[in-house]
Amino acid sequence: MLRYTPDMGTSLLVSEQEYLSGSYEPDCEYDNGELQERNVGERPHGILQGESYAFLREHRRRFQIRAFVEQRIRIAPRTYRVPDVCVYKEPAPRDRIFSTPPFIAIEILSPEDRMSRVRKKIDEFLAFGVPYVWVIDPETRRADVYTASGFYEAKDGVLRTEDPAIEVPLADLFQALDD
Repeated sequence: MLRYTPDMGTSLLVSEQEYLSGSYEPDCEYDNGELQERNVGERPHGILQGESYAFLREHRRRFQIRAFVEQRIRIAPRTYRVPDVCVYKEPAPRDRIFSTPPFIAIEILSPEDRMSRVRKKIDEFLAFGVPYVWVIDPETRRADVYTASGFYEAKDGVLRTEDPAIEVPLADLFQALDD
């Protein structure tokens, strides 16, 4: 396992084959030959990632879905993203690295995240065909839903999808931050 520890503002260039055969701690994303560090590891981020996954896993049979944590997804030639959590309708892919759009891509913000980079990932997910991108902010305890037709804040405190109709109450997720 390689430990990716770039200097601030630098990047590491590797071949696509090197990326796919490598293992990075933490896992990196890949964009046209460049390894891109992911902001992870802080307690609020980890709690919300775990709570999101646990909620979706608990209800997987009812919704006929399967959730994955930090799953590599090939979203375009020479471009791989690793959402914090992704959700597939069953039957879910069984490949080592997925190449089909998830039903939901969930990104949980870290204090180091830059909105320009988050926005780029959202746009890439939507262009790839992901119907729902959920962006959850542990600091403000708010969440936004992005779809091909636009975006909105989950002001009523519930993240929703259609077909299947999934409802995730944010209060349940955020409560774990106080436990």
